Amino acid sequence: MYKMIVCDLDETLMNDDGTLSKKNAAAIQAATKKGVYFVANSGRSYTSFQDNLAQMHLRDQPDQYSISYNGGLILENAGNRPIAVNAMPFELARAIFEVGAADPEAATHIYTQDQLFIYHPTPDDSAYLTNRGAAFTPVTSADFSQFKTFNVMKIIMALPTVAKRQAMRKAVEAVVDPAQLAVTFSSGRYVEFNQAGVDKGSAAVQLGQLLGIKPAEIIAAGDNSNDLPMLNAVGLPVSVANGIDDVKAAAKYVTQADNNHDAIAEVINKFVL
Repeated sequence: MYKMIVCDLDETLMNDDGTLSKKNAAAIQAATKKGVYFVANSGRSYTSFQDNLAQMHLRDQPDQYSISYNGGLILENAGNRPIAVNAMPFELARAIFEVGAADPEAATHIYTQDQLFIYHPTPDDSAYLTNRGAAFTPVTSADFSQFKTFNVMKIIMALPTVAKRQAMRKAVEAVVDPAQLAVTFSSGRYVEFNQAGVDKGSAAVQLGQLLGIKPAEIIAAGDNSNDLPMLNAVGLPVSVANGIDDVKAAAKYVTQADNNHDAIAEVINKFVL
């Protein structure tokens, strides 16, 4: 029945240390051999999970796909060929960035189509990214015009508490019409801003349409609030056992295992193989 699985990476597919388990990798390989698409659907850049795709036997493969930047970019894995680029309008990205840059506690990430730049990187956030193979370039200037020639996919801020992340959302929405924004939270550290209408769910449906797959034929698995749009868009929404309460409430199936104990292998074995 199910023809595609779209799956979050951090805290869903990946162990807490950023590694991919052998059981998860083997289950993904078995699903793709059966003709089911397995699509990494991440807030991160596609450049940061190429080694993981290799473990799944999906790296650089034709007719296999990945989604990055919370739906900002859909790629065919062969040659990392863009098939849909949902970039932010420059002035929208600038306005969001300037709010983040004004907060001395925030590490403000600028995700372009192929690179990650960070204004005011912090040691904790930098260590988290390095552990997940996400390379970045520090920037020292708060002049956003340096990104004028880039496709900016999303702007996010790393902040140490829920209250501070919520306050950052309110600060951005004080200068940007909330109707222009898709705002989510992830990994217990980020508040993320995409343009309205761009999220993990819209991209999953968009890719499904390109492949002739209906939303009802898609499984989506996640753990955090930036995964809710894709859970709400598909036929079988799944929360891993360590998912937040809102994700569990949106799910039709909650795994017995958490992300450190092969939760996605559990899903594939139950619903696909």
